Amino acid sequence: MSIDAELSVGQVAKRCGINISAIHFYEQKGLISGWRNNGNQRRYTRDVIRRISLIKAAQQLGISLDDIKHAFAALPNERTATKEDWAELSHVWNKSLTLRIAQMQKLKDSLEGCIGCGCLSMKNCPLYNPNDILVEQGPGPVLLNK
Repeated sequence: MSIDAELSVGQVAKRCGINISAIHFYEQKGLISGWRNNGNQRRYTRDVIRRISLIKAAQQLGISLDDIKHAFAALPNERTATKEDWAELSHVWNKSLTLRIAQMQKLKDSLEGCIGCGCLSMKNCPLYNPNDILVEQGPGPVLLNK
């Protein structure tokens, strides 16, 4: 590998617009990998830029680091995703995002009345739970999870 193909952690951070600590974090989580040169400095190949960009894009969509790591594990030899790989990854993530959008829409619709009127009416609020009558349906916001 030519020396031009190697990037320092600082170069990767600057190119990706993230902190060096984020690069170390991603590496610790197994999302990216690098190596140490003879001077014991971290080095990365240029394709790590694409991988970090994909991580950041997926995170902005609400995809967890565990889900990203799982998706990356499906790539042969820890390589960067190709256009075809991205199509497959996005298909899997699309299902999760569609479900999440539906849940968020339901939450928005449930809260809109309370937020809209500004009074937080105890008679109309979908979150009101007098005397904890919903305890038998389970913990947490059971009305919003239906």
